[in-house]
Amino acid sequence: MTQATRYPINWPAALMFFFTTLPVVFVLPWYLWTHEVSTGAWVWGVLLLAANGMSITAGYHRLWAHRAYKAHPVIKWFFAIFGGMAVQNSILYWATGHRNHHRHVDDRDQDPYAATRGFWFSHMGWMLRDYPSSALDFKRVPDLLDDKVVMLQDKHYLWFAFGPNLVIPVGLGLLYGDLWGFVLVAGFLRLVVSHHFTFFINSLAHIWGRRPYTTTNTARDNDFLAFFTWGEGYHNYHHIFQYDYRNGIRWWQWDPTKWLIAGLSKLGLTQDLKRVPEVKIQQARVTRELERTHAALEARKHHRSVAEIKEQMDAEWAHFKDTVAQWAELQGARFDAAREQIKTQWENSEIKHKIDALHIEQAFREQLTRLQAMQRQLALS
Repeated sequence: MTQATRYPINWPAALMFFFTTLPVVFVLPWYLWTHEVSTGAWVWGVLLLAANGMSITAGYHRLWAHRAYKAHPVIKWFFAIFGGMAVQNSILYWATGHRNHHRHVDDRDQDPYAATRGFWFSHMGWMLRDYPSSALDFKRVPDLLDDKVVMLQDKHYLWFAFGPNLVIPVGLGLLYGDLWGFVLVAGFLRLVVSHHFTFFINSLAHIWGRRPYTTTNTARDNDFLAFFTWGEGYHNYHHIFQYDYRNGIRWWQWDPTKWLIAGLSKLGLTQDLKRVPEVKIQQARVTRELERTHAALEARKHHRSVAEIKEQMDAEWAHFKDTVAQWAELQGARFDAAREQIKTQWENSEIKHKIDALHIEQAFREQLTRLQAMQRQLALS
């Protein structure tokens, strides 16, 4: 980029990153070498890191950016306070920018943090200059403009950002008799770590990992990143099913944000948790495996042993299209029946019995297993 085409420096963001990182790099190592930091500083640092991180993931991201569920005002205020403490801009700016990211993902000119512009840009470079791709149109987010918590936090954002970052570490430091230990560890170190853990989703999660659901964008699933990002590492899933309150959809996948939202629902503090139907998830996986198997066949199309697998592949494509067509037809019939019959009649209707008999989820799972077996056979051919 030449000097003539460089965009103006975003001084508030640049200075914030500079003055929060400086003590961590130059002061904290010396302090740890020459002083004993209390256990309380480390424990509270981790607790505040979790509060900040999940206020971003459960609040800024899944609640406000994607409307994946509804929350009680008490929960919304918690997220507004500790999300503000994370110093990643107000809910209004963060959620609006994130919706632009999903709307224009990987577009170099319109995605605010397009991974196609490189690791540094998507990680934090996009915040250091006033790029046109970061321009926001709030007319497109009427739901956020109508949210009193969002607008109050935006109006008084500096209080939400600086107030908790000053009062909480200093107050705890005085309480424990370890003022500078708390300021450096539970204050500056916690904030810097929180920043980069979040930024990894925009950068590494679009570069490193697998794509089991779609190749239409750069987003990846990465179990390792999920551990550091409170469950946000299952990013390939998220980009195809962004309105699901879950990112890690299997019980064994690390997604504490999902567990928090689900746990709060048991207390009546969150409602209307949105979940993508399993049949759609399996359809996406089968589509991806069909693409993968087709690519493997193309790479070995001149090999003599591939002819038989090619026939199997053609049969799988036909089977897949037939299953999807049946499902679409029966879904249409289901809606027609629902309009014409009351619920009790629907439960006994012929259309419902046909849908139940189709077992489409199981059909997709079996096809997925066959496609994976074909890929192993191709790898050995």
